Amino acid sequence: MRLFIVAVHLASKLFGMLAAGLIASAILVVCEMVVIRYFLKASATWQTDYATFSLVAATFLGSPYILSVKGHVNVDLLPNYLGARGRRILAIIASCGGLIFASILAWYGYVLFDEALVGGWRTDTIWELPLWIPYLALPLGIGLLALQYLADIAELLMGEGPSSVDRALRSGED
Repeated sequence: MRLFIVAVHLASKLFGMLAAGLIASAILVVCEMVVIRYFLKASATWQTDYATFSLVAATFLGSPYILSVKGHVNVDLLPNYLGARGRRILAIIASCGGLIFASILAWYGYVLFDEALVGGWRTDTIWELPLWIPYLALPLGIGLLALQYLADIAELLMGEGPSSVDRALRSGED
């Protein structure tokens, strides 16, 4: 079980780095688009689509990393009034809810990806990008998010606090 938890945390970190790279590339492409449009007076053919799809993909692919470092927004009013056991039970319940939601979203994201791949869907722009490429980020990112929830639940059930593996990875332990 420990190997599964460590593997999921490492995959989440890798996806987080990929998401950061997508954001950086979108920034560069938008700067390039500004130069092409306003200084060279030419039209941009693929830049708008790329920037849009990159930022959306970064959102989906980066979400498992954000969960692994507990960066999602949460309300901690109730947990502050509970003891350690109550906080753990509440964390398990919340993680199970997140796991169910992420699993359903990942499944329907896969269905959308598959329909775009089989149907040969393309963007309506001059670039005509096959839509399965940007749609792939949904089942991959949210699928890993579901696995990250599962790893968090396993950590909680093993008696460890969430993100204990991430703290160990950062300090060079394990």
